[in-house]
Amino acid sequence: MEIPTHRAGGKRLGRILVVDDEAAVRKPIRMTLTAAGYDVVEAEDGEHAIRVLDSDDHPCMVDTILCDLRMPRLNGAEAISYFRLRYPSVPVVVLTGYPDVELAAYVMKQGVQDFLIKPVPKDRLLSVIERSVAWAQR
Repeated sequence: MEIPTHRAGGKRLGRILVVDDEAAVRKPIRMTLTAAGYDVVEAEDGEHAIRVLDSDDHPCMVDTILCDLRMPRLNGAEAISYFRLRYPSVPVVVLTGYPDVELAAYVMKQGVQDFLIKPVPKDRLLSVIERSVAWAQR
């Protein structure tokens, strides 16, 4: 399986898996993160993200997972449950367009590191990702 990875120019700060069903959301996030020095791997839903992470005998290692909640097939909450179980050392950050207090509380109890609301300002996105990657690389 081909893993769609976008490489940052210059110094590599970390690898981020961006999981969102909307290409129009993934693209500006990818552009922001690669411009800042991160490699970005994209997945269009939770099921695809799991396939990317578990590909063959060589799992894709990432420093942070940035995940939407409302997606087809396998939604974000289900994917996050899997990520926390299978990859407990990889920080997960939620990025959603539907701020739901109950759902936010649920995913935060699962160990999500931060909860961002779309559209997220670039500086906020970068500060959360920087903090998350630093935590992962400690």
